[in-house]
Amino acid sequence: MRSRLAYLGLAAVCLSCTSSGEPLVADVAVAIDTSPAAPALTPGPVSMRRRTRAQYLRVVRDLFGEKVVAPELGDPDVSQGGLLSVGAADTTYSARGVSSIESAALSIAQQALADAAERARLVPCSPAGDVDAACSRSVVKRLGRLAWRRPLTDEEIERIAKVADQAGEVLGDFFLGLEYGVAALLQSPNFMFRVELGHGDGDDRRFDDFELASRLSFFLWNSTPDEALLDAAAGGALSTDDGLLAEATRLLDSPRSRESLRNFFVEQLTLYKLDALTKDPTLFEQFNTELGPDAREETLSLLLHTVFDQDSDFRDVLTTTQTYLNPRLAALYGLPAPAPTGFRPVQLPPEANRAGLLTHASVLNLQSHQTSSSATRRGKFVRTVLLCQTIQPPPVDVDTSIPEPSGTTLTLRDRVKEHLTNTNCAGCHSALDPIGLGLENYDAIGRWRTRDNGALIDPSGTLDGVPFSDGLGLGQAVRDHADFAPCVVQTLVRYATGHVELASEAAGIAALANRFQELGYRVRPLLLDIVMSPVFRRAGEPR
Repeated sequence: MRSRLAYLGLAAVCLSCTSSGEPLVADVAVAIDTSPAAPALTPGPVSMRRRTRAQYLRVVRDLFGEKVVAPELGDPDVSQGGLLSVGAADTTYSARGVSSIESAALSIAQQALADAAERARLVPCSPAGDVDAACSRSVVKRLGRLAWRRPLTDEEIERIAKVADQAGEVLGDFFLGLEYGVAALLQSPNFMFRVELGHGDGDDRRFDDFELASRLSFFLWNSTPDEALLDAAAGGALSTDDGLLAEATRLLDSPRSRESLRNFFVEQLTLYKLDALTKDPTLFEQFNTELGPDAREETLSLLLHTVFDQDSDFRDVLTTTQTYLNPRLAALYGLPAPAPTGFRPVQLPPEANRAGLLTHASVLNLQSHQTSSSATRRGKFVRTVLLCQTIQPPPVDVDTSIPEPSGTTLTLRDRVKEHLTNTNCAGCHSALDPIGLGLENYDAIGRWRTRDNGALIDPSGTLDGVPFSDGLGLGQAVRDHADFAPCVVQTLVRYATGHVELASEAAGIAALANRFQELGYRVRPLLLDIVMSPVFRRAGEPR
C-alpha cells in the first residue's frame, strides 16, 4: 500500500506543483550601479538550474542533518564552460533521473522522520491522531520555505499537506503519512531546480529578493538559504545595497563559505575526476587508490589557506613553496612525513624541486595518460583552465598520437618535435606542447625525474614570449601572465551566474578584474564585488 500511495500521491503532486508565476515581492527595485562610470551591461540569459550532485548532498544535510544519507541520483552532472555549475543550467533530468529522484526523496524523508531528535526538530507540534491537518500544514509551511527558498502559497501548502493527511489516514500513523508530504516537497521541481528567472520586461528584468537570496546562498554556501537570509529577503533587505552587502558578508564570514569555494575549485580544476584516477601499476609502483583523494586534498588545502587564512595575493598559489602533505604524498615527493597521519603544512625545501599548483600531484596526474605524461594535456590545462584561452579541437580525421620512442627520439620533447612536422597538428600543438614540456620533470603520477628513457630532460620553453627554464619558472610565468587574474574573475562569474559570459557582459567582468587587481588579487573581497555587481544582480531573458 505504501509504494502504491507513493506513486499515485507524488506523481499527482509533481505534475501540478509549479511556482505561482507572480513576483513574491512586488515592485522591488534592485539596486545596481547606475553612475556614469558604470559599464554598460546586458545581462546573460537565465534558466532553471538543475542542482549539481554536490548541491543536492549539501542541501539535504542542511535540511535534515548529517546523519541522513542522500542516495545517488540517476543523472550525472555535465560540465559546460569548464564548470558543472554551468552545465546544470542547460540540462534537465531523464526518465531514469526522475525515477531516482522519487526514490531518493522517499528514502530521505523516511530517514529524517525515523530519527527521534531530527523528527522533533522537523515537527515541533504534537499530532493529535493519525491525521492532524494543522500540524502537517505547519511542517510543510516551514520546511517548504527552506527547501523551495521562498514562502509557499496557501494552495501549495494545502496540496502537499493533503498528501501527508491522506497517507496518514491510510497507514494509520501521522509520521508515516508525513513522510510522503516531505518526499513531495523534495520531489518538486521547486526543490530540484533553482528557479531564479527574474521579473519584468526587456532591460528592466530583475530578481526578486527571494531569488537573490537563492543566488547568494548557492554562490557563497553552495546550499539553500538559511532562515536568517530568507527573513532578510522577506523584509526586502536584499534589494538595497547595504542589505545585500550585509548578508553577503555574513555568509562569507561563516565557515560554510569554505565548503562552497572548495566546490568551485573542484569544478574549475576537475578535481572530481581524481576519484576515478587510474595508472598502470606495472609502470608506477607507487600508485595506489588513495593517490587521487590525497592529491585533491593537498591542492584544496593550499587554495583555501591562501583565500581564507592568509587572505593574500591569489596568484601566489602558482609559486609558493608552502603546501600540505600526508605521509603518502610526502613519500611520492621524496620528503619525510610531516606527521604520522593526516595532512600538515609543509615548507618545501629546494631539493623537492616543487613550488605551486602546477607541481601538485593533482594537476600532474589529471593532465597525464595512464602510462605516460602528456605535454599536450598539461599545456592545454594552462591555456584553457588557468588563462581562459580557447583552443580549437583537432579535425576528426587527424591522428593526434605522439610517436613512440625510438633510437633518436627518446624524450617526449624529441617525439613532439617530430610530431609537429605534421602541418595538420602543428597549429594547435605548437601552442600547447612547448608549455607542457616545462613539466616533463614530473612523470604521470607526479614523481620528480631528470631523465626519460635514459635521456636527459630539457624542461625549458616560453609562454607567450616569456622564457622559463623548468616547471618552477613556468609557474612564475603563468602567475605573471596578463590573462591569469582576469581568468580567475571570469570563471568565478560563470560559477556565480550559471552561464558562459556574453560579449555584452565583458565590460562588467573587466571592471571586476580591475577591482581584483586594485585589491591585491585577494579572492574574498572579489566574491563580495561579484555579488554587488550588475553581472550578478540583474536578470537577462529566460531561455
